[in-house]
Amino acid sequence: MRGRHVVEVSSTYKRGATKDHINAYDKQEGSVRHTGYPSWRRPFPHVVVATLASFLFGYHLGVVNETLESISLDLAFSGSTLAEGLVVSTCLGGAFLGSLFSGWIADGVGRRRALQLCALPMIIGASMSATTKNLWGMLLGRLFVGTGMGLGPAVAALYVSEVSPAYVRGTFGSFTQISSCLGLLGSLFMGLQAKGIVGWWRACFWVSVIPAALLALLMEFSAESPHWLFKSGRTAEAEAEFEKLLGGADVKYAYAELSKSDKGEDSGAVKLSELLHGRHHRVVFIGSTLFALQQLSGINAVFYFSSSVFKSFGVPSDRANICIGVANFLGSIVAMILMDKLGRRVLLLGSFSGMVVSMGLQVFGASSFPSSTEAFYLSAGGMLLFVLTFSLGAGPVPSLLLSEIFPSRIRAKAMAFCMSVHWVINFFVGLLFLPLLEQIGAQILYTVFGAFCLISVIFVKRNVVETKGKSLQEIEMALLPVE
Repeated sequence: MRGRHVVEVSSTYKRGATKDHINAYDKQEGSVRHTGYPSWRRPFPHVVVATLASFLFGYHLGVVNETLESISLDLAFSGSTLAEGLVVSTCLGGAFLGSLFSGWIADGVGRRRALQLCALPMIIGASMSATTKNLWGMLLGRLFVGTGMGLGPAVAALYVSEVSPAYVRGTFGSFTQISSCLGLLGSLFMGLQAKGIVGWWRACFWVSVIPAALLALLMEFSAESPHWLFKSGRTAEAEAEFEKLLGGADVKYAYAELSKSDKGEDSGAVKLSELLHGRHHRVVFIGSTLFALQQLSGINAVFYFSSSVFKSFGVPSDRANICIGVANFLGSIVAMILMDKLGRRVLLLGSFSGMVVSMGLQVFGASSFPSSTEAFYLSAGGMLLFVLTFSLGAGPVPSLLLSEIFPSRIRAKAMAFCMSVHWVINFFVGLLFLPLLEQIGAQILYTVFGAFCLISVIFVKRNVVETKGKSLQEIEMALLPVE
């Protein structure tokens, strides 16, 4: 019976997504659906602790936004655009390295220990940045912080998806995006005093040590992922962690569901060639393409350079950055509410469609047709709408969706590969945005970004499946390709 089912759903790898191919799993002979809902309150504190990694990601992403000018003056590299760019991009380079090895670390030591490990370079790096007397100390500190930034969010997405009940997995998965937004807003508010108080930028780095230390400490008391324990052959411990996360009444069902996946495979045998050309290459392609399109939409160009757009219209950069941060936060809250109601695919389609419209407003605002006042409202309004619609789906959904559709055996390493693609594209968008803006102008560049958003709509419609309400085992069985 299973063989027939595998043949049926594996055809989706050839023809793209269909509305009910995952639901085919439920039609298997002898398949029993669990009608009860385990309490969300048990896994909730564990999820909150894990999202501290995402908070730190957002904080360190924005900590140099308002403080960079003060840092350059104190460390004697003011006026050097190369040095200023290195302070930002070194962190991105570290994040690429961290994300590249995150899967091997998460599979090697477990999700809980990996999250504790990500806190260590963040503590060391933030302390180095806060105490440095020269540019090289700052760059080394940012490199350390970056490795933690790359490791933390990828593992947090894995951990949250694996400890959350299916019916709230989307909501809990959205917490990582909300936490990143709070971290970004926190860094912007901390940076407001940087220009008024000498040496305040050092305090901005010191503050980040507190959540990093809390992450390392509190994860010691948090549950380990039962999925990782089961995959590692530690079945008794996996059952005990289910007890901690779900309560006694739901342990047997959860353990039975987990037992449906293959237990005997060695996760350490997963190689890069298998991800690129093996039996799971289709889902890896979908995942990496989603992250690439997310970055090619131009979102980080907006985050990094929104200040200059607002400043050209006479709006102070600090006010502009806070507006961007608030729009991102509000959209993430709405996404959290809708994630398990509308589903991942609907939010992605609506999000990328809204981003197409938002870029259209900015393209028109950059043209010669509107007056200066109209151009401001079109450009600024389009930018805020772009961030808002991004945070509704294109921001929070990819990491959650990928942690759901990747089979247990390759989940951590496939996430690591896709996150590495994310950081590479992120780096080049940040590197090339300003030169391209000078060479081809805002109108053409925003048109290119809008085109990528439109391509994203088409890609999601053809390739992305709906996963809301399904257990990770149901999704894995439904998408299992033919050997």
